[in-house]
Amino acid sequence: MLIRELPERERPRERLLSRGAAQLSNAELLAILMATSGQRGENVIDLAQRVLTKLGDLQNLTRYTFEELCDIKGIGPAKAVSIMAVVELSRRLNLDGAVPTTVRSPQDVKRLLIDRFRFEERERFFAVLLNTKNHCMGVEEISVGSLNSSIVHPREVFKAAIRRSAASLIVAHNHPSGDCTPSREDVEVTRRLCETGRVIGIEVLDHVIFGDGVILSLKEKGLM
Repeated sequence: MLIRELPERERPRERLLSRGAAQLSNAELLAILMATSGQRGENVIDLAQRVLTKLGDLQNLTRYTFEELCDIKGIGPAKAVSIMAVVELSRRLNLDGAVPTTVRSPQDVKRLLIDRFRFEERERFFAVLLNTKNHCMGVEEISVGSLNSSIVHPREVFKAAIRRSAASLIVAHNHPSGDCTPSREDVEVTRRLCETGRVIGIEVLDHVIFGDGVILSLKEKGLM
């Protein structure tokens, strides 16, 4: 049965308007994202349910690339773009709600950045910019690396800090392998950043590495 053949009160958009988004199933919400068209012999709700079944877990949607979404029968470029856009908006909404007022410990850094690293398969390097009271002024993404390493230059880190007039900063990156043991490169990058910070007057307070659900502070380990 096509969507237009359903009683109006049973159509996803009309149900959202009359009952609220929280009352809709995952398949109905996904169907709204994918507009109103399914494919021959399958309406958009059935298509959405099939996509969710293929994913296995709704969280897996965050891992799919544009090409992988388009490989799913019934999803073309327009539907794939819509899905990717709402996944990114959802991630950003989570980030906005997670920012602590002050950052004084590795656990504060974890709360601040955990959603940025969740499901990430590449190394990403961030600088958390702080004022004189350790209030978070912003988070700047410095680099996105390959599967195993990221490219970080002090110039890029401190350019962001100087632009925002930060008093100090904390850097953080993830290890996609899940093992947050610091590499020799991690220690060397931290040393260079600390030296640069001392010269220009913006202290690097810590370097936090994110693994699979765990973090490691180079400062706590005496590595900086």
